[in-house]
Amino acid sequence: MSLPVSEISRPDPRRKAVDGFLLWNRRLHYYLGLYLLFFCWLFAFTGLLLNHSQWEFAQFWPNRVQSSTVREFRAPDGDTDLARARDLMRQLDIAGEIQFPAAQPAGGPFTFQVSRPGQTVELKADLKADRAIVQRTELNAWGVLQVLHTFTGVRATDSVNQRDWFLTSVWAVSMDAVSVGLVMMVLGSYIMWYRLKAKRRGGVVALLLGFLSCGFLVAGLRWLL
Repeated sequence: MSLPVSEISRPDPRRKAVDGFLLWNRRLHYYLGLYLLFFCWLFAFTGLLLNHSQWEFAQFWPNRVQSSTVREFRAPDGDTDLARARDLMRQLDIAGEIQFPAAQPAGGPFTFQVSRPGQTVELKADLKADRAIVQRTELNAWGVLQVLHTFTGVRATDSVNQRDWFLTSVWAVSMDAVSVGLVMMVLGSYIMWYRLKAKRRGGVVALLLGFLSCGFLVAGLRWLL
């Protein structure tokens, strides 16, 4: 018995939803891949530099440039250390993430550090004499790349300082986006792999090898040491 034409041509809503999801997954996969391409290259390359610090061309620290100058300023505005530090930085044309010591030296200069990829500035300001000693350490391009690999603006155990430089926050958000994007790409890859029936066996082998290798490095070494 033949079905009415209306029954034959009616689309299956579940099939349509699945096809739409698979199409969205493929597009998201390659667009994310293109967006994350240079971030992945950056972290892969800087990871190699960190893992092989003996490479002569990557030894940036011996090639650092250090300088020390005495600068004059007017009394900084602000009723907090952070506000005063920002006003001093504005006057001395310094930009970066502010790092305060655990405690200011009693009766000593107003001291803090300003850091950004490739440059660290130690600033000791005599608020009575309106003079500051500014010590700069500048790194070459290889140093900048290696710093970017681990740059977060603040240490996880630092209870004194918080992120206060806009570009540090932008960088941190970008790294969060890279992490989430990679997770989404991996999950999307599992879906595309599973639909290729001829590749399932090889995919399972690769998946298990990756799981075992990662598990050994994360947990297995702890048992052996």
